[in-house]
Amino acid sequence: MSAPDIRRAVQLLPTCATTGVGSLPHTQVELGLQAALALEIPFLPQLPRRDPAEYMIPAALEGLPGLRFDEDGMCTVNLAEWEAGRTAFEAKLDEALTSGQLEDFEPTTESCHAWRPFLWEVEHRKLALVKAQIAGPFTVRAVALTSEGGAPLDVPGLDIAMYRLVMARALAMVKALRRANATPLFFLDEPGLYAFQRTQPRHLLALQELRLMVLALRREGALVGIHCCGNTDWAALLNIQPDVLSLDVRLSLDAVLEEAEALARFLDSGATLSLGIIPTDLASTYNVQELTESVEASLKASLPKGRRFTQVLSHVLLTPACGLAMRSVPDMERIIGELRAAQRSLHETLDAERGPEFYVI
Repeated sequence: MSAPDIRRAVQLLPTCATTGVGSLPHTQVELGLQAALALEIPFLPQLPRRDPAEYMIPAALEGLPGLRFDEDGMCTVNLAEWEAGRTAFEAKLDEALTSGQLEDFEPTTESCHAWRPFLWEVEHRKLALVKAQIAGPFTVRAVALTSEGGAPLDVPGLDIAMYRLVMARALAMVKALRRANATPLFFLDEPGLYAFQRTQPRHLLALQELRLMVLALRREGALVGIHCCGNTDWAALLNIQPDVLSLDVRLSLDAVLEEAEALARFLDSGATLSLGIIPTDLASTYNVQELTESVEASLKASLPKGRRFTQVLSHVLLTPACGLAMRSVPDMERIIGELRAAQRSLHETLDAERGPEFYVI
């Protein structure tokens, strides 16, 4: 699928379609899959309560020599083991990325129990569009530390090996979903971008590397999203021009809308937003109707000049604000119910704004 075809595919997304950010609180794969498949765009559930190997950083870095992680998913790299395994590992990466034979970099059962069952469901249900995700390269390298407490950047070869590993795993997942006859909506989870600073040359380089990963995944036939549930330099992120930009509405929608020029270019390219409209912080108090009215008011007041509110709203995706692994199953079910209520409210708004003439053929 070429880049123009992919952009047209964005415009064909179901109106205000629901999907998930990624993680769920279940410990049984079957129940997690059932919940993830119930949304309009089914998504790959990550289940870190079942196994901490499914937290986002260890799952992304699976197979890296010297990798260690604790019960909370915090990762370190033992430098002696890294040096001992480096040559063979880099050769394996080189061969896979050069040949395109990336099956060995798909998630294993240990890092994603639902991966193989999800592929089976995608193929046998004949699902046309499905979502999967992996921790993005900026976040992976910002969060993981060496066994001495240092940054991967300070270890020759380790920083780029982490980047190439994430690239190989992401491409392997996209290829597998394509073999299952689905169009992947593939997200790079980048909460670490809250720390991005334009004044840091290494950050600017990492942003260019993120752009290259987006392009590589798009060339493999994926719609590519970036998820950032913290505030960041939104203009810089919009200028990468992923197909979808995912954000926490209460925290970041107004900040994104303030970047009028960058947002205009983003929307003009055919891209869209994924709105994390339902808070996942249990301390939050809110009313779903008020949340949707706030989104409507912000979009109407602040969209770049010449962009119609109904056109933009028609193509957005709707999700919880963040992953749900740290919530209880009843809390998750409530949040998903509220997500569907928000969807109904936005559909009603679109129907009212368009008027009956919209439906005349």
